[in-house]
Amino acid sequence: MDIEKKPLNFIEQIIEEDLTNGLKKEQLRFRFPPEPNGYLHIGHTKAICINFGLGEKYNAPVNLRFDDTNPEKEEQEFVDSIKKDVAWLGFQWDKELYASDYFSQLYDWAVLMIKQGKAYVDEQSSENITEQRKNPTEPGVESPYRNRPIEESLELFEKMKNGEFQEGTMSLRAKIDMTSPNMNMRDPVMYRILKRPHHRTGTDWKIYPMYDWAHGESDYIEQISHSLCSLEFENHRPLYNWYLDQIYDETKVRNKQREFARMNVTYMITSKRKLQKLIAENAVNGWDDPRMPTISGMRRKGYTPNAIRNFIEKVGVAKRENLIEIQLLEFCVREDLNKVAKRMMVVMDPIKLVIENYPENQTEWLDTENNPEDTNAGTRKVPFSKVLYIEKEDFKEEANNKFFRLKLGGEVRLKSAYIIKAERVEKDANGEITTIFATYDEKSKSGSGTEESLRKVKGTLHWVAAEQALPIEVRLYERLFTVEQPDAEKETDFLQYLNPNSVQITNAFAEPELENVNIEEPLQFQRIGYFAKDKDSNSEKLIFNRTVTLKDSYKPE
Repeated sequence: MDIEKKPLNFIEQIIEEDLTNGLKKEQLRFRFPPEPNGYLHIGHTKAICINFGLGEKYNAPVNLRFDDTNPEKEEQEFVDSIKKDVAWLGFQWDKELYASDYFSQLYDWAVLMIKQGKAYVDEQSSENITEQRKNPTEPGVESPYRNRPIEESLELFEKMKNGEFQEGTMSLRAKIDMTSPNMNMRDPVMYRILKRPHHRTGTDWKIYPMYDWAHGESDYIEQISHSLCSLEFENHRPLYNWYLDQIYDETKVRNKQREFARMNVTYMITSKRKLQKLIAENAVNGWDDPRMPTISGMRRKGYTPNAIRNFIEKVGVAKRENLIEIQLLEFCVREDLNKVAKRMMVVMDPIKLVIENYPENQTEWLDTENNPEDTNAGTRKVPFSKVLYIEKEDFKEEANNKFFRLKLGGEVRLKSAYIIKAERVEKDANGEITTIFATYDEKSKSGSGTEESLRKVKGTLHWVAAEQALPIEVRLYERLFTVEQPDAEKETDFLQYLNPNSVQITNAFAEPELENVNIEEPLQFQRIGYFAKDKDSNSEKLIFNRTVTLKDSYKPE
């Protein structure tokens, strides 16, 4: 049977055309170039999956390059977190590189441009420069320093490098076109003075290259064949190419910038500035708070790499920006967790159940499946005894025929155990039920092969043996915001849309096996939802985060 070939996306079409037109397959090289000024978020996963996915498709190397040109905001902590996130998603980079590796080369090229009359030192403030640029419909005004002698610019640029001027007093600008309708071409700044220590180069440099200057030239140094970035950089492409023209050697691969649509997801924000504000305002507990859209937050919440990669594949590679429903992401998470999550029994709102005809002081260890979706997942032993806990909502004294859980005089099966029948209840002074008394059918043991064990009853309940019950803390997470686009209106403070109930903390009882699970291991609390053990857990307290609810009516198109 023929397998239908997946159509090429527009980036793959570009690559195929380049290969047809003479680019050799061994010349293909991609890169993922984050700036280490924060933690990666859901938006970055698209760029990661596109670049590393192309590497896998074409068996081509992919560099992980940190565009570390702004020491004011960059830290080693962010470098470490980015490496961890990319590796966790299942991708292997060829080389770990940094724009700071190329500071000397970038400086030498800038000197060459000054000598060629294509760059000059400007002594104006950034405010004056911005004002002189005007707007796309009005020609810009040339700097009074635009035509200063080359030797003078060379001397000043070297003094900038040596730290002889204060921050904000000098900059190096490219001499391009102050009348261009593309504002990026109106003599952009290439270097600014920053007397800040760099996380890798220390205090060696007093000037730092601007992103546009460093980025494309770094691609060229690394011989990246296709520089892929989000649509916000589309109008930077002419500048990217102009800078490349100044240094290009025809014997080398000329890197090509192409843009794809950013990914925006409902109920999430991905602005690093706004994410930092959430942390500063104590709306969340750090970058890896499970409510954050960061990869580390999603990992801590219990999302799996496979779920995120499947989500990116379903979203696809587009040229136009669109808003993706968070329900699609949650659908992908459920779909993957259903396949891999170990099933466990946890009672969130317990009520005592006493099986009156079960032997005193007896404990059975019953076999139960770890995951019915995975035949290789095996089984585990769960303790069963006379006194159990079940969910309070699973019992009613009286109920109609549509209530398939436990009611007085009614029967249910206890998961992996026996059929029981509710006989009577005990109440407190306020009339609240404190204990349910039941009887069990000892021949109905699940999996025993007896005729009674095959008897069908309409309800199956999860439970926990009271004596061996493991107390745990459960954190029930909801969406962080109450509206789909919390930052849609620039003049409105997005913090006003914070969900006051984005997390609820409660206690529960669990089967003892939960003590042995690993941090972030995928779990399903049966009939409740998907969960993962939190890193804050210790020998005194076990904490579990809700990853996603068990079911949702959403179905992807």
